[in-house]
Amino acid sequence: MTNTISNTDDIIDSRDVIARIEELQGEREALESELESAQETLDDMLDDTSVLSGDEAKDQQEIVAAAIDALAEWDDEYATELQTLTALQDEAEWYCSDWQDGAALIRESYFTEHAIEMLKDIGCLPAKIPHYVVIDEEATAENIKADYTSVEFDGATYWVR
Repeated sequence: MTNTISNTDDIIDSRDVIARIEELQGEREALESELESAQETLDDMLDDTSVLSGDEAKDQQEIVAAAIDALAEWDDEYATELQTLTALQDEAEWYCSDWQDGAALIRESYFTEHAIEMLKDIGCLPAKIPHYVVIDEEATAENIKADYTSVEFDGATYWVR
């Protein structure tokens, strides 16, 4: 199982979103396939009266019921997560050409810290700023946001470019 993705994460990698969506879709498709197969087997049994016995039909009906229950349980537990992640992907990939290759979504509450660290990493700010030098980190982060687009993920704002 891939890592779950939460709207409390400071940074989300788009590749993790893609992987989780694919994982969830695969799980649901497998359950749907199991249900379809079980239902087809039951239908075939009901069509072929020479094969049909009360116990066989009852057993197959239980298999179909179990497959229906498994799909319903999956939907109860994971359908909202799949819908939320798909909505995030649909919104963010529209603005982000690097979505498939790996784009960072930065949570609003973490953006200032991220921006300052990025500026230090690329050499625009020294790694160690003396205590007597004051930098308006908030204003700097706001200036950097001009290159980003905000997207909503389950009630939290993230910035992506």
